Amino acid sequence: MIAPSGLLFEGADWDFPTLQRIHDACEDISRSELGLDVYPNQIEVITAEQMLDAYSSVGMPLFYKHWSFGKHFAYQEAFYRKGFTGLAYEIVINSSPCISYLMEENTATMQALVIAHAAFGHNHFFKNNYLFRQWTDANGILNYLDFAKRYVADCEERHGQAAVERILDAAHALMSHGVHRYPGRKTLDLRREEERERERRAHAERVFDDLWRTVPAGPGRSAPDRDLERRRALLRLPQENLLYFLEKTAPRLQPWQRELLRIVRHVAQYFYPQGQTKVMNEGAATFVHYRIMNRLHELGGLSDGNFLEFLQSHTNVVFQPTYDDPRFSGLNPYALGFAMMQDIERVVTEPHDEDRAWFPDIAGTGDALAVLRDVWANYRDESFIAQFLGPRLMRRLRLFHLEDDPARSEGVKVTAIHDERGYRQMRRALARQFDPGWTDPNIEVFDVDLEGDRRLILHHAVVNGRLLEPEGTGPVLQHLADLWGYDVVLHEVDPSGAALKEHAARPSRTLLAAA
Repeated sequence: MIAPSGLLFEGADWDFPTLQRIHDACEDISRSELGLDVYPNQIEVITAEQMLDAYSSVGMPLFYKHWSFGKHFAYQEAFYRKGFTGLAYEIVINSSPCISYLMEENTATMQALVIAHAAFGHNHFFKNNYLFRQWTDANGILNYLDFAKRYVADCEERHGQAAVERILDAAHALMSHGVHRYPGRKTLDLRREEERERERRAHAERVFDDLWRTVPAGPGRSAPDRDLERRRALLRLPQENLLYFLEKTAPRLQPWQRELLRIVRHVAQYFYPQGQTKVMNEGAATFVHYRIMNRLHELGGLSDGNFLEFLQSHTNVVFQPTYDDPRFSGLNPYALGFAMMQDIERVVTEPHDEDRAWFPDIAGTGDALAVLRDVWANYRDESFIAQFLGPRLMRRLRLFHLEDDPARSEGVKVTAIHDERGYRQMRRALARQFDPGWTDPNIEVFDVDLEGDRRLILHHAVVNGRLLEPEGTGPVLQHLADLWGYDVVLHEVDPSGAALKEHAARPSRTLLAAA
């Protein structure tokens, strides 16, 4: 470890050589003491308005145009200008190089915190966590976004802005159902997507889809194959990725419309790991910035005044309001993640008998950073909490579990207290809140009526009796019908397969006219 030669900066002012000194000092500590493995860093300083613009395009440095981004920008800007909300100190992009946006309004201390947090904490997590390794292509995402931006602009010029927006509106509505949740047969290679788009377009001009060539023109003809299982196997049903199914199978979409669905689907897949690792990702980055900033102060790189500024900001980040506090809005992922990282460090280095009983594999092993790096690489929020949330931390956070079943007349029931059984029940209950299989509706394409009216049949596997909300289901199903081009029926079914409720939608003429 090379100690900083005096203070890295004094006061609140900074310049670009200061940022370089801060980055180099953080990098030295992250590699030599924390053992982090990161992508190359690209740090960009932006204004408040540019940060708002980054908000509107979900934090991406390159993105295609859509009216919803402008709406989001206007909404965020209005609240920011009126002082109702603040802006993030940074935005970090999962790419190689890893791009970290720093607000120019930040003080030098905040720039140091952000660099430690984003350029090294998040960066290491992006590069090493198994979900990001499986589902994202950090080397190709920037090139792909550039291609997507140019492709959407070209489609608007060729087919009109309104036609393109109708497709994107429908695709965005189905974005949460446009991901593969299990590892695919091949690694995603976004660098080749532009080349593959040209290949797909040429192929579409040469061949005809055999599946739809055999569909009867009307009710008077019989399909050559009436076997349900064979038809579902041909269509690879059931299929949970609705955008993928529509892209490959929707009979009335043109090639450019299919490519737009593919673009939205790739973007949805890119963000898929982030939704499952919020607690871990922020907890890891917060733990890293806390260790780096403390070490910089110990080595004389930060003055006492600057270090106190850091501690105040850090405390605000990990503040967890109590349940009866007006500011309470659930568990703060920064607070929970950071607390769990620190608790793992304590269990590894200074375990109690209770810790040895709960965590026999890591208690007292001594190398906390090795354990944490392994955790960051091999878990997601649900499995992380289910495995590493311990009773000592549950007591410190004053966690408890309430059950409020509207079907029960006696009101709220306390179902877990601070005993051995209660700790395990609380841990299971909290972990389940981060399990997409429990929280996200499981909707799959079940069948297609190829012999008749080409109606698309979907099933929603109802979990714990929770049906879909009609107010949101109707508009989304309408978008699905518009893309499919024919009627769509959604059956909500219980675990035994019995139908509980049915939703239906017919395609609108607007999108059909565009096709």
